[in-house]
Amino acid sequence: MVKNRTGQKTGQRRRPRPERPERTERIERDENVIVGRNPVTEALKSGRTVEKLYVQQNAGGSLGRVIQLAKEKGVPVMEAGKAALDKMAAGLPHQGVAAAVTPYSYADFDDVMKKAADAGEDPFIIILDGIEDPHNLGAVMRTAECAGAHGVVIPKRHSCGLTETVAKASAGAIEYMPCVKVTNIAQTIDMLKEEGFWVCACDMGGTDYYKQDLTGKLAVVIGGEGSGVSRLVKEKCDFTVSMRLCGSINSLNASNAAAILMYEVRRQRDEGK
Repeated sequence: MVKNRTGQKTGQRRRPRPERPERTERIERDENVIVGRNPVTEALKSGRTVEKLYVQQNAGGSLGRVIQLAKEKGVPVMEAGKAALDKMAAGLPHQGVAAAVTPYSYADFDDVMKKAADAGEDPFIIILDGIEDPHNLGAVMRTAECAGAHGVVIPKRHSCGLTETVAKASAGAIEYMPCVKVTNIAQTIDMLKEEGFWVCACDMGGTDYYKQDLTGKLAVVIGGEGSGVSRLVKEKCDFTVSMRLCGSINSLNASNAAAILMYEVRRQRDEGK
């Protein structure tokens, strides 16, 4: 019962308060789902096992080429609503397509050496000493593929692994660039040196990178975000190269530094042909 303006009671009831909406359920990423037109296309082209292709209903544009490629590979193509794709993507831009795939597999050093031999080049390896940001790992793999490196090495601990976020950041390069996961970076450097590799650390206090001979069998070590190359790993390296910094910021992003150095290696190799 409520009172009117004169203070008399009436039979009118208060309106019930509207119910609060339930808290949105957090959607976990399925790391065995690739989203986005370019990553899905590269997965299909590389020969990776794709279980199913999900395409948004009434989607057009370049999706026609993705569908055709899937059919050529014998991959079942299913239509899906935008809401279903949004859920599969869990926040990543899917561009109307998703693919269910087998988990990413790691390579070994035989795969890296074969890639170099097939290219008729001395092996060129990127060693990542504690890169934990998947976007940085993806960016390094993308540049490594473009610059003609033959493999990327990451440690089992204190490092990002191969995930869908890495795949997206790599723009499909993850399908072509061998990635070796090792127990100990320092021991891996010792093994590579026994195989005739020169091992170069990218860190402060070294030779200007463009003045250093970077030809022959080469492994380049890039340090983690913030911490750089660890002391033990740096001591294992044959030499250190640096990049002159002329602004107010005293460091480069790990993937940017890796890109500069990889293309210097490529320049020197091309000039030596």
